[in-house]
Amino acid sequence: MQLVLASKSPRRIAILKELGMKFDIIPSQAPENSRKKRPAARVKELAVQKAFDVARKYPGAVVIGADTLVYCKGEIIGKPKDRADALRILKKLNGAWQSVYTGVCVMNLQEQKMLFGHDVSKCKARRLSPQELEHLAGKHMDKAGAYAVQDTDDPFIERIVGSRSNVVGFPVEFFQKLFKEFLAL
Repeated sequence: MQLVLASKSPRRIAILKELGMKFDIIPSQAPENSRKKRPAARVKELAVQKAFDVARKYPGAVVIGADTLVYCKGEIIGKPKDRADALRILKKLNGAWQSVYTGVCVMNLQEQKMLFGHDVSKCKARRLSPQELEHLAGKHMDKAGAYAVQDTDDPFIERIVGSRSNVVGFPVEFFQKLFKEFLAL
């Protein structure tokens, strides 16, 4: 069975390798567009789009797609567009509780099998000074919320309720359950 990760995320790659999985890395080229207003619906839709984009080219493979976003104070927050956007995001999240959503999709087009779902974790950000926010802005441009809980030099998140790996960008426990169900289909 060929297993493909439809992502170039270093965090997702590392997590799957830590699980002992053998897989190919073929990043999705699907645009990350969604009109969904609810965070859970949006991450699931984008995870399916990413998996499908790669599965069309590799119909016999089992393809894993994922998408992560942060939701805080009524705003869906993805990756920052630039340093100024990262600073705006960090100011919004500063000292606040937020929710991190990750959608995961596993599909095989040849066998007409697909399962998808999402996990959600709550995080509390430390209140940082304007100088600390300035220092942090721009360090994590490839991450939803503009922070990296897995980096030891990133002091932004002080508390996590739920899956830590979800906050990193790939919910291990949720994925293992979903993947087991997928294999049983």
